[in-house]
Amino acid sequence: MPVSSQHKVYLPAEARDNQYLLAEFALTDELLAAFPASNPAKPFEQLYQQLSQQFFELADAAQLHNVHLIANGKTPVVRFHQEAYVLQTTEQILFFYNPSYHEAQHSFFDASIRARKISLLFLATDQPLRANAAAFHQKVTTVLQQLLAKLKMTETKVKVRDHQHLTYDLFAKAKGQKESYGYKLRSIGARYKARQCELPAHNALTYVIVNLPLSRRLKEQVALNLQSDAPYLPLYQKVSDSFVSACQPEQFKHLAVLANGLLPLVRNSQFDKSSHGTELQMIGFDPSAQAGQLISDLQGDKLVEMMQLVIFATPADQTDMGYGRFMNQVEAALHRFAKSLALQPERDDLTVRFHQHISYHL
Repeated sequence: MPVSSQHKVYLPAEARDNQYLLAEFALTDELLAAFPASNPAKPFEQLYQQLSQQFFELADAAQLHNVHLIANGKTPVVRFHQEAYVLQTTEQILFFYNPSYHEAQHSFFDASIRARKISLLFLATDQPLRANAAAFHQKVTTVLQQLLAKLKMTETKVKVRDHQHLTYDLFAKAKGQKESYGYKLRSIGARYKARQCELPAHNALTYVIVNLPLSRRLKEQVALNLQSDAPYLPLYQKVSDSFVSACQPEQFKHLAVLANGLLPLVRNSQFDKSSHGTELQMIGFDPSAQAGQLISDLQGDKLVEMMQLVIFATPADQTDMGYGRFMNQVEAALHRFAKSLALQPERDDLTVRFHQHISYHL
């Protein structure tokens, strides 16, 4: 195989692309004082409304057409969908949208409650997203700097996160989707530098999350004792053992196997501690850990709809050309895993989401 082919992965042409930037800063007393309350029953309404208006005006001028202000402490989760809609839960705000068509401006807050922080969410809309990612990032940082100047907050620390992911079904070809597209999957920093977008010192993460629905056929592979305290643990353990075994030939050592009904948020454990709530779970990997890490959370007393599997890329998984070779190895491991569980490519789904993520302080 030519060297260039080894470093390029061919994904289904229908792979779904998403990019969003999230900027967060503390709601300080100084900022609050700049927007005095006009309604004692809703003391923070003036702040949130005027801040939203200024933010939306600057975004409009920069031709950023899908932006949101979040001041209720909830974590935004962004997914591709042909229909645009927003769902709120106790801990999350889920944004479903098609970057090719959907535009929106929304504010999420409770006017009677002072938020700990202000979050500004920017959803990319300029197709093709990966080719335009650097330009989108530059537009966003320009708007942030303009907003900070307008609010006289130029010394304020703003945490910026740039999230990009590609989502596809591992079995797309077996279901008739023959067309594919080759990706080198270069790092965000390398892609941006090639387009004259210089990033400050930043933390970068690359990882894959796989969603495995627990189908009837899969559950029937294991004899379950529903009278035990953890009746589903044997099923989860079988999946876990198969996954870890399938990853060994590729020398993947930073893995997670989750069967707890929570949405995983992957972080670098050197900067963020692992934690979980009722809906979200933050899992931290240390990319420098030579021995690797296996994070396992198998709640055998509850039956979940799907298990989630994580493969975390270390510096050794990146080449000068990008993460194409890494993803070829991921696909090899997942096909090996699927075969061990007797998954049927024509009928089963194995959703793969390739994540690239950078963060820094503006």
